[in-house]
Amino acid sequence: MAKKVLVIDDDSDFVESILNLLEARGYAVASASNGKDGVQKAASEKPDLVLLDVMMTTKDEGFNVARELHGIKELANTPVIMVTGVRKEMNLPFGFEPDETWLPVRQILEKPVKPEVLLNAVADALK
Repeated sequence: MAKKVLVIDDDSDFVESILNLLEARGYAVASASNGKDGVQKAASEKPDLVLLDVMMTTKDEGFNVARELHGIKELANTPVIMVTGVRKEMNLPFGFEPDETWLPVRQILEKPVKPEVLLNAVADALK
């Protein structure tokens, strides 16, 4: 059975390219365009992995979604990879590091992300 990946991102072009890339590699892919819908879809579909943007409805929505997903018992161990351009967009002089409470994600990838980098991160997270 194909591993299921949920992409939560409001950039429809990015979602479409990720969907095509992952489906070509045999993954089943679902998507949501905002955090609220993404959390609902994750709860109902129980994906094996979540790819999550930060800036959607608000500039920090993805951070809140990561914590919310981590707080749902059935999803607490689902790996989340944050794929974001927040550092560049907001001209932040620092990056973000995953941790158990504030940013419970497996990895953070900066947009634009090379397809092979994303595919490797997905494969690693699903091991």
